[in-house]
Amino acid sequence: GELPRPSVPSGAGDHDRALSEAARIEDFRARTRDGRVRIAAEAEHLFGRSVSWGAICGDATELFTTLSVPVMTRLRMGERRVLDTLVDAGVARSRSDALAWCVRLVARHESDWITELQQALVHVKQVKAKGPRN
Repeated sequence: GELPRPSVPSGAGDHDRALSEAARIEDFRARTRDGRVRIAAEAEHLFGRSVSWGAICGDATELFTTLSVPVMTRLRMGERRVLDTLVDAGVARSRSDALAWCVRLVARHESDWITELQQALVHVKQVKAKGPRN
């Protein structure tokens, strides 16, 4: 959910504001844990899927209990060099983290395009459903 922004003293910098927002999210997470666990157990039983939670406060977004699943991918040498550069520069701890960082970056900066692609895929599924059966 979206939490109200915390009040910070006038003249507080971006770092102080970010710390206050992160603290508000952490407080929310701690206060609502038991209820979220109960709801998640019911939802997972009902839908047969894992449930994830998150909160937004100001410019801060944090996701809780997200699943991280291994993914195999084949990358060319140049693409691996990009990941290795991110690791060597300390941006990521591993190639896996670097790849996840790249995916998040595309999702953040190309969200309109990704949404348009997702909507197009819904249309493709609808057209396929109208087609001949095996």
